[in-house]
Amino acid sequence: MTHQPIIIPAIASDGSLYPVEKLQAHREALFHMAVSVFVFDGPLLLIQRRAIGKYHCGSQWANTCCSHPHWNEDHKICAERRLKEELGFTVPLTEQRVFEYSADVGSDLHEHEQVTMFTADVNRASLDIVPNPEEVSEIRWVGANDLRDEIARSPAHFTPWFRIYMDEFPDFSF
Repeated sequence: MTHQPIIIPAIASDGSLYPVEKLQAHREALFHMAVSVFVFDGPLLLIQRRAIGKYHCGSQWANTCCSHPHWNEDHKICAERRLKEELGFTVPLTEQRVFEYSADVGSDLHEHEQVTMFTADVNRASLDIVPNPEEVSEIRWVGANDLRDEIARSPAHFTPWFRIYMDEFPDFSF
């Protein structure tokens, strides 16, 4: 089976958007759009361990879900789509903020993203989570203090962007 390249919106220096292939954006460190989702049950955040076969940051822990909108795809639609594709559920999402970061993600790839952050509040007892094994190898719920301590002890276990998020928003104030 041949996979079609994924075309995402990159951001030019004048703020205009242009289509670019996702891997090209990462190889060339092009500024591009992304989404990140944070699903909470009270004070606990659902985090995922990326599948080992991911093209970067495999087997590292990250926030609930993150991705890139396809060209001309609404950010919220993208966040909902990827939450369903990666973890098998949908919940109402609330847009919180737009955040920019840049990070080396290994394998000669780089993220330079304008991220639209979304949150959701759920009751995990009624949530049917079905991780897609091609995307996610493990999930767990964790509080902010425990997560900060774990990142401090073992930063390499977490994706670069998730470490940046936790530095910037240590109390889950997304």
